Amino acid sequence: MTYHILIAGAGGIGSAVGLILAENKNFDVRIHVGDLYPEAAQKAANWINEGCNAGVAEPFTMPKVDSSDAMNKVLDQCDIILDCLPGSQAPRMARLADQHGLHYANLTEYVQETNEVIAIAKKSEKGFVLQAGLAPGFINVLGNQLFQQFTKKHGVEKVERMEMKVGALTRHAQAPHFYGFTWSPVGVATEYLKECVAVRNHKKTMLSPLSELNTIIIDGVTYEDNLTSGGAADLPDAFADKVKNLDYKTLRYPGHYEWVRQILSEEPMGQNAIEYLQEIMQNTIPSVEDDVVIVYAAVEGRDKSGVLRGLQASYRIEPTFVGTKKLRAIQTTTAAPLAEVARMLLTGDWKGPVFQSQLDIEEFMNGPFVSAIYGEKSHSKVVG
Repeated sequence: MTYHILIAGAGGIGSAVGLILAENKNFDVRIHVGDLYPEAAQKAANWINEGCNAGVAEPFTMPKVDSSDAMNKVLDQCDIILDCLPGSQAPRMARLADQHGLHYANLTEYVQETNEVIAIAKKSEKGFVLQAGLAPGFINVLGNQLFQQFTKKHGVEKVERMEMKVGALTRHAQAPHFYGFTWSPVGVATEYLKECVAVRNHKKTMLSPLSELNTIIIDGVTYEDNLTSGGAADLPDAFADKVKNLDYKTLRYPGHYEWVRQILSEEPMGQNAIEYLQEIMQNTIPSVEDDVVIVYAAVEGRDKSGVLRGLQASYRIEPTFVGTKKLRAIQTTTAAPLAEVARMLLTGDWKGPVFQSQLDIEEFMNGPFVSAIYGEKSHSKVVG
């Protein structure tokens, strides 16, 4: 069966998910890649076709708001929307999916927009998978997997702690910011300054961003982590009665968060904090292609005899080739989970909103798209 997949957004992630889907010869797809700018959509379609040596992708132009006659014709051909647009566009894309009877999956960590999509999805006969990228996305399935493994191994139902951490980093980082952009600076500023959902003492709670700075060593490398918005997905709701403390934090090199704190302390009165931080970061921090993604999750609790035990998993993922194209680590680690979710929606029986805690762990982790990136192409470890 041939599946027609609409990819909204012709940027780095939209192009990557198109290529990852098209390159798998056992999953027959036709890619319709759309963008506000016709030249961007055309460029992405050409890039996908070159990368997989096949003419499976074609471009279309998206209007700024709602839809258009041309876009409606594309929507009527398709089976699913993969939303790779900025998070503010998620409700719009979800409404179009609902109106045209399509499945839908997105990447955004934006909380308010996610709630709007959930409301739309509840009325739909199709499946809507929310926050299906890296963080939120893969990291949450990994946290759930460790919880299931820990409780089964030790014969318990509850644990003390679940930690989920991801860092999209450059290989090298210079003072004073100790950082380099591997993805949108808009997304970075937003996750640094919006409230964070977590679990504290078995209660879902809202915490201030950047309010819990810690140091952690992963595979012998020292990082800092701090609370940031959106990465916990629905796990605070799903696990509040099972995990005493649960949170998502973003990994950075030591010194970065102190630089951010200093910049924010100098914010002029009356300035929009996100816009201010975004501007400073864009004017100060370079964008870098040669990146690395660090993924870490841990579960800690007591076994039946009261002994404190832990289970940890880590991944270090570097740029890799998909077809004839070399993709950055942030592209593959974000796009592969989205592609896997698309496969699960199209070949399964899904209806309404689908959360990360509800995904079939084994099918997701062992699926062709996730396993290709997080399996043999990564340096991964599980200990405990």
